[in-house]
Amino acid sequence: MEKFVYLRNVVTLNLDQRQCIGCGICLTVCPRAVLAMAEERARIVDRDACMECGACMSNCPVDAIAVERGVGCAQAVINTMLGRTGEQCCTMTPAEGRGEPPARGRGTCG
Repeated sequence: MEKFVYLRNVVTLNLDQRQCIGCGICLTVCPRAVLAMAEERARIVDRDACMECGACMSNCPVDAIAVERGVGCAQAVINTMLGRTGEQCCTMTPAEGRGEPPARGRGTCG
């Protein structure tokens, strides 16, 4: 069975390995096995598998993980319904009706 990916290269997940204390809680709560331990610290092993649920971020005792909860999954559903591809995953401007990317590194266009 092929691995399910929401959208490629758009996940907002970030991990500060320097801040990580290696507790492993993020690995335990992640439903998609996005993280693994390496040299006693968490690391991202499959960013595109992240569904941006926020469980890792919510449970990290040292705030080493940041993710915009729900952005990828919801955006994937909306874009699919609108017939867009991953390259067109930007917000719509009501006046112009064109895709306008959010600021770099934010949302799903970053």
